[in-house]
Amino acid sequence: MTTRRKFLTAAAAAPTALAAPAIAQSKIRWRMQTYAGPALAEHVIKPAIDSFNKIAGDEMEIELYFADQLVPTGELFRAMQRGTIDAVQSDDDSMASPTEVTVFGGYFPFALRYSLDVPVLFNQYGLDQIWKEEYAKVGVQHISAGAWDPCHFATKEPITSLDDLKGKRVFTFPTAGRFLSRFGVVPVTLPWEDVEVALQTGELDGIAWSGITEDYTVGWADVTNYFLTNNISGAWIGHFFANQERWNELPEHLKELLRMVTDSSHYYRQWWYWGGEAALRVNGDKLKLTTIPDEEWAQVEAAARDFWDEIAAQSETKARVVSIIKEYNDVMEKAGRPYRYN
Repeated sequence: MTTRRKFLTAAAAAPTALAAPAIAQSKIRWRMQTYAGPALAEHVIKPAIDSFNKIAGDEMEIELYFADQLVPTGELFRAMQRGTIDAVQSDDDSMASPTEVTVFGGYFPFALRYSLDVPVLFNQYGLDQIWKEEYAKVGVQHISAGAWDPCHFATKEPITSLDDLKGKRVFTFPTAGRFLSRFGVVPVTLPWEDVEVALQTGELDGIAWSGITEDYTVGWADVTNYFLTNNISGAWIGHFFANQERWNELPEHLKELLRMVTDSSHYYRQWWYWGGEAALRVNGDKLKLTTIPDEEWAQVEAAARDFWDEIAAQSETKARVVSIIKEYNDVMEKAGRPYRYN
């Protein structure tokens, strides 16, 4: 006859026999859309998301969608805010973010000379905190910021003077377009996937959207002929964002993993663009390089400083960001080589 002592001994020896059945936890699934088309996304985001999914395993998976696949790029912010999509990779400007810092996303004219300027401004000069504060007000988590390529013109006809810019219909970012219109450029807004055809049909005369690496990667070098070596910014500022409720639901270790892979994505672009910009200028066989003389281009740089002051006058937050940009550039110029070449 089984005694109570024997029963307890047997239970201790085989605890799994008495344990409550395990409850399977459902896998967390997010949908993320990038501003980039498929060819560009292979570099600017897909490696990071593939890494995240591999490490997260059965806990979480991020489904990646390319430019305009789920919603148009100009509606990315609202879709994320509503929870239609869970996360976004974009700049503030082109996704029409309703924040005080939107104007600085993408290419803010002449604020940056090199791609390393972006992480320094965000991590050492306080821009990261400002962005997080601004996005918290509108129900969005700002995860991280990083640099992309510089902003150059790729055109069908050669640009060798400021006069050559007049009347040119150019695909570019909203803020960059507002600034370039002072020199006669006609900014044109199109879905990203329609740009190549618009260049072929003559709807566009050129683009001021990227550097030469992107021109070759996405096919724009096949439908333009010239690349202007002068640029209006040394780096694009882009970000990773998430719907605030979806972010809050994540366990801390998955939040940390997401931060790490976005940082990995930023690092990948640092060397991919930096090396590509130089190599394709020297070895690329599709685009002929042109240059506007420095003394003439100085007019554009001077106009950018006036543009900064106009933006700063619009709000306290914008004034705060412009003040940081001015302080940073002053430090870089005083530091001299290799930070700035005067």
